[in-house]
Amino acid sequence: METHPSTTINVDSQSVLAREPIGGSDFRANFLVMLVTFAVGIVLMGLKFLGYWVTGSAAILSDALESIINVVASGFGLGSIVFSAKPADEDHPYGHGKIEFFSAGFEGALIIGAAVGIFFYGMKQVLYPQELPNLEKGLVFLVLGGLGNLVLGLVLLKVGKRTKSIVLQADGKHLLTDVFTSGAVLFGLVLVYFTGWFRFDGIIACVAGGNIVFWGFKLVRQAYGGLMHASDPELLDEICDLLLRQRKDVWVDVHRLRAWKSGSRVHADFHLVLQRKLPLEAAHREVRELEKVFSNHFGGSSEVLIHLDPCSEPDCPVCNFDPCNLRHERAILKRTWNRQALTAGVI
Repeated sequence: METHPSTTINVDSQSVLAREPIGGSDFRANFLVMLVTFAVGIVLMGLKFLGYWVTGSAAILSDALESIINVVASGFGLGSIVFSAKPADEDHPYGHGKIEFFSAGFEGALIIGAAVGIFFYGMKQVLYPQELPNLEKGLVFLVLGGLGNLVLGLVLLKVGKRTKSIVLQADGKHLLTDVFTSGAVLFGLVLVYFTGWFRFDGIIACVAGGNIVFWGFKLVRQAYGGLMHASDPELLDEICDLLLRQRKDVWVDVHRLRAWKSGSRVHADFHLVLQRKLPLEAAHREVRELEKVFSNHFGGSSEVLIHLDPCSEPDCPVCNFDPCNLRHERAILKRTWNRQALTAGVI
């Protein structure tokens, strides 16, 4: 797509920005779920440490240490949900949603830190194996803690996807990884119980620590990408599909699409090509219609900046606006509005 003349119109969609105040339904759902997660997380952490106390198992301790991170992360997540729900103000015109990325990054860093302690206790058990008394009781506590995290993780993911909360989804994924860790620890300790090879307890702890490091780096990378406005293919595909489904012949073309998230709010900007003789009032009406499309699709949590470009002769082959007395060439194809096409010209 060539660069269009300078006779373009910039229209900001601030008028349709529907900022959800604290007390909105999504906020209440996110806050309640995270509050319950925080409270239940403390109970589950206690069960795992009780399992470690009665057995002295390094593997159970690794699981219990990760539960500390769950509780701390839930506390930070709870605070970030409250803070990110604050509407935009003079000092933060784009809102406070990016604090969720800080929360996710901090959680990832804590997970990596916990892994260091897990490796320490694991290697100690490998080099100097100790017997594990009351292993049966410890396994019961481990199973209860794992089941609790499984339920919490699934609930957090479900609510997080519905409300588009990064914090809830990050915490849900972390809890599910904790379930896998608990499952691996449980399997290994069952082998220890039947074989009596206590050195295997430390090996399990080290393996669990490696898994924790992997997910910790993944969370840090996700947070870094959000703070640096890294390209979000899923969001771009979602917007492309939305524009394609709502496409009108008067919308000659779209290009230079960019989008990013700040908490649950979606920010997008793109160039919309319209017929160059279209009256200003009509062009403004098309922009307002697109703003409404975005607002309805993202539940009022969107801010769209649309830059209007007038059509030019090279647009004729892909323009389906008819009748048109400006046409120099008949329409021979309908351009595909996918991510590759609509993001063209961004860099």
